[in-house]
Amino acid sequence: MTAASPGQRHPAPGEAAASAPDLAELLRRSARGDEAAFAELYDATSRRLFGLVLRVVRDHAMSEEVTQEVYLDVWRQSARFDPDRGSALSWLMTIAHRAAVDRVRSSEASRRRDDAHAVATRDVEFDTTAESAQASLEAQRVRRALSTLTDAQRSAVELAFLGGYTHTEVARLLDVPLGTAKTRIRDGLIRLRDTLGVPA
Repeated sequence: MTAASPGQRHPAPGEAAASAPDLAELLRRSARGDEAAFAELYDATSRRLFGLVLRVVRDHAMSEEVTQEVYLDVWRQSARFDPDRGSALSWLMTIAHRAAVDRVRSSEASRRRDDAHAVATRDVEFDTTAESAQASLEAQRVRRALSTLTDAQRSAVELAFLGGYTHTEVARLLDVPLGTAKTRIRDGLIRLRDTLGVPA
């Protein structure tokens, strides 16, 4: 079963107000395969459902596509409508909202996959590779230098320079006086400088 575009076959405002179709009854008839009832249901509700989808999806063409999918879903699931659990319009709006949110999530996931693929397959230039190798070597040197510090010095230096904590925060995290924390950081940096051969 296919429905027309949201821009088609809409009754005039006065006609819509005068007819005020029983949506629940139209759903019941649609569940029995009554295409005329389904067409009337579409005419009575498509503008509202399309408007809801558009507010979520924010793309006119995609919203039209989602709305068509919603009505196909409604045609298939109309027998599941239970008037004791809410109005027909609420049931329709729930289906439309869920479909719109699913489309947004799917589009975002697809975009993330495309971005990740582009990054993964991008040609790596020699300079980038060389820089990465150099950075890796430097990181190894720093790790070896850190291993020469005492446990107390290494903890203080790592918190301050790798963790980004202030001296006061380091003191609190290590549960030592501020002066002690500062001394450990200073002594650790001096030893690192000497180990790495950095000029004073």
